[in-house]
Amino acid sequence: MTKAYILGVLHDATTRKTTFRISQKSERFVKFIASGIKSLGGSAWTYKEGRTRDVYIVEFSQSFLNNFSISTLKEKTDYIRGYFDADGGIAKQSSVRYYLYFAQKDLKDLEQVKKYITELGISCGKIHNPSRKVDPNYWRFYISAKSYNDFAKKIGSWHHQKKTYLRMKI
Repeated sequence: MTKAYILGVLHDATTRKTTFRISQKSERFVKFIASGIKSLGGSAWTYKEGRTRDVYIVEFSQSFLNNFSISTLKEKTDYIRGYFDADGGIAKQSSVRYYLYFAQKDLKDLEQVKKYITELGISCGKIHNPSRKVDPNYWRFYISAKSYNDFAKKIGSWHHQKKTYLRMKI
């Protein structure tokens, strides 16, 4: 686990006054994030949100990432992996065409992750808005089919479910 990975995972987080809060359906993934933060010297806590919801939270101090910025190729790779694990999409049903994509409301943010991905030699489609009528501020791009293997090998996933679906393409 690295701080770059955690920074990538934050794309599916909310910000509170002094903490970051990541919610997921997977309790296992939330505990994995918390364990990683602790292994890096930070403090993190997890809990289930509500009695009947299958939503799990990991929360940690914003100060954990103070003065951290991405600079190396390894950090870019870890950042992309975290971004994908939290907010990327992957085909899970064999009845649909296989795909990998990134989606985000923050266009500049999405342009940055696409830039990092192309620096690794992975081909991507154009950033586009899938439906201006539904949401004019929602952006997405796909990983090119010719780069699925490269994506799986160079970036991969640490999310237990996404890792399984990526392995199907190697």
